[in-house]
Amino acid sequence: MSPAGRLIVCPTPIGNLEDVTLRVLAALREADLVACEDTRRTRVLLDRYGVGGKLVSYHEHNERARADELIARMRQGAVVALVSDAGMPLISDPGLILVRACVAAGLGVEVLPGPSAALSALVASALPAERWQFVGFLPRKRSELAAVLQTPETVVAFESPRRVGATLALLAESDSIRQVAVCRELTKLHEEVVRGTAAELAERYAGEPPKGEIVLVLGPATPSEPDLQGPLGALTRLIEAGAKPRAAATVVAELTGTSANGLYRALTAQRGTGNGPGSGVG
Repeated sequence: MSPAGRLIVCPTPIGNLEDVTLRVLAALREADLVACEDTRRTRVLLDRYGVGGKLVSYHEHNERARADELIARMRQGAVVALVSDAGMPLISDPGLILVRACVAAGLGVEVLPGPSAALSALVASALPAERWQFVGFLPRKRSELAAVLQTPETVVAFESPRRVGATLALLAESDSIRQVAVCRELTKLHEEVVRGTAAELAERYAGEPPKGEIVLVLGPATPSEPDLQGPLGALTRLIEAGAKPRAAATVVAELTGTSANGLYRALTAQRGTGNGPGSGVG
């Protein structure tokens, strides 16, 4: 029996062919089969670097049937390289069925690092990257899109250039000052990153949609100011009844889930006592 083969997941350039890694090229040369979305596009990359190899199509319309064929070949000892048209396979691209099938069959899966439009856009956006969410292609249904746009942390998404203006307009309706970056044609000749608020960019792209492949990066949602009207009224009544302001602010804050310091600052501002914003409640 031949030793079991394995699958090598190979990210490919998202625009500039010079971004392919040496490890990916070595894996493509080693592979007995290269499974790819579009054999013509992958052949351009392979020809650029003098890589031969047999190409087989593996896309969303045939991936289940093709996965069975590739698993059979790997069980016979074949090394299969999986690539998508651009970037990392499985990330908004086919490949999950094959990787799961390899895991179920006990076959090795090696994942190589490489280009990623989502990561490139996130870094280029200059927006916070401590916590972020990649949502793939934005949904078309307005209610579903609105739910995604309300995500509090930084969001990275793919979007059609024709829909960028409408998407930003919808975001601006709920959070006009949310910071946004429109990343266009990353790593290509006409690469462009436009940064601004949702309102500013919605206006910019309202009449003239951008051209090329787009990645949207939305910064964290703008924190909403707490409504202190009710708690402040309760605090005022307690003080008028004889309670000490600081102690009363603490009690009201505990009951309403607001900030005691915030309540006390609002009280002093309302009364015009002149106490600075640093006043606290012990």
